[in-house]
Amino acid sequence: MAEEEAKLHQVEIFGQSYNLRGEGDSTYIVEVAAYLDKMMREVSNSTGIADTLKVAILASLNIADDYLTLKSASSEKVGGTEKLISSLVKKIDQCLAEEKGR
Repeated sequence: MAEEEAKLHQVEIFGQSYNLRGEGDSTYIVEVAAYLDKMMREVSNSTGIADTLKVAILASLNIADDYLTLKSASSEKVGGTEKLISSLVKKIDQCLAEEKGR
């Protein structure tokens, strides 16, 4: 299978044009850039900060917080699912052992 060649995608983030190189669906790259643009504009509007670097750092902190919160919630959900599966496997094993004993 041939490797997919990285394509150049032009996007605009917070009034600046960027050429991003990436593989795969260009729609996704545009969506990611649009999300970052939206977050930076929200930070700028809510804080009144115009400095691009400061806005980018604050937006990055907000995005990182969202990511870690979702990651933690997902991890807790996986842990709960693993406990449930383990409990069900034990019950099935007990039922099978009882059936063998009959």
